[in-house]
Amino acid sequence: MLVVEGWIIDRDGEHAGYVVLDDEGRVVERGKPGTLGLTDYPKVRGVVLPGMVNGHTHLADAVWGQEPPGGPLSEIVRPPNGIKHQLLAKTAREDKVRAMRQALETMAGNGIAATMDFREEGAEGVRALHDAAWEQPVEPFVLGRPTSISDIHEVDHLLSLADGLGLSAFKDHPTEEMVRTARETVGQHKFLALHASEDEREPIDPILDLHPSLLVHLTTASVPDLERVRDAKVPLAFCPRSNALFGRFPPLHLAEKLGIPFLLGTDNLMFNFPDLFREMEFAYVTARLHHAPVKPESLLRAVFLTPWEVLGRPEMARLQPGGTARTLALRIPLRDTAYEIVARAGTGNILSPKSA
Repeated sequence: MLVVEGWIIDRDGEHAGYVVLDDEGRVVERGKPGTLGLTDYPKVRGVVLPGMVNGHTHLADAVWGQEPPGGPLSEIVRPPNGIKHQLLAKTAREDKVRAMRQALETMAGNGIAATMDFREEGAEGVRALHDAAWEQPVEPFVLGRPTSISDIHEVDHLLSLADGLGLSAFKDHPTEEMVRTARETVGQHKFLALHASEDEREPIDPILDLHPSLLVHLTTASVPDLERVRDAKVPLAFCPRSNALFGRFPPLHLAEKLGIPFLLGTDNLMFNFPDLFREMEFAYVTARLHHAPVKPESLLRAVFLTPWEVLGRPEMARLQPGGTARTLALRIPLRDTAYEIVARAGTGNILSPKSA
C-alpha cells in the first residue's frame, strides 16, 4: 500500500486530498485534506492521475532502431512499398513479436497504461500484437490494417479480431474502397482512425464523410479544415517529435483555441522512444518556439484524460475507490502542478507502492 498526499487529478477536476493505492496501483481510499488518520503505510507528497495513454503508435516498427534515413516521408512510411513496409515484410514474426513486447514493457516503465496502435499486416499482424501483449501491463487498443481494403471479406475478418481499423491516408486508396471500408467499420460499431494531411494537405470533407473516430497528424491542415474537424466533433492525435523529424509541427495551438479534443502519441518506434513525458515536454517547448504556445493543462489532458474519453472508457479517468482506473503517482513539487508534469517530470518521478 502507498498513501499519496497532495493533489488528485482526474476527469472530475483537480482536488487537494489523499489516495491510498494498493500494490497494483488501484485506489482503495480517497479523502480530503486533513482527514487522513494514522497508518503504517508509506506516505509521500505528490500527485495522482489516471494512467497515461499513448495516442498513436506503430509498435512493430521497433524492429528498425536506426537513425532516420534522408528523403521524403512518403518513401519511408507510405504503403505498400515504403521502407518500413519492406522492413516488416522481411522480418521474422518472432522478431516482430519480441520487439513489440519490449516496447510494451518500456511503456509500462514510463507510466503508460494503454496504447492506440496502428497494426499493419492484416489479421496476422493483429494476432502478433495480441501475442506480444499477453500478460503485459500495457493494454493495446488494436487498430488493424487490411492488406487490401478492396477485399471486404478480409476487412470483416480483421474487424472480428481488432478493436477497429487504423488506416493510412485517404489519398492512398480509391475513394469508393475507403467509403465502403469505413461504412463497414462504423456499421459494426468499431473504431475508425486514419492519418490525414501529414505530408501534404488533403481535402478534409471526404475524410470527415467517413465518420472517423480519430484523425492523426493534421500538420498541413488549414484553419478552415480544423474548423470543419471541430464542427464534426472528431478528436485528433498529434505526434510532435515524429513530425519534427520531417520538418512538420502539429497545430496544437489551433486545436486548443478551437476546442478540438486531442491526444499525444509517440508514433513510429522506428525513430522515437515511446515516452510521453518526452512528448509532452517537446510539445510544450516547441509550441513556444513556433510562437504558438499551448497551455500545460491542455497537454496534460491530452495524455491522461482525453484518450479515455475517446476510447469510450471514461471510468478509466475517474479515480474512485473500487473503480477500474489504473493510476500514476508522481513525486513532484506541488507549486504549478500541470507545468511540473508536462515540462519537468520524467520516469524518475514515478512512485509505486512496491518502491516507496
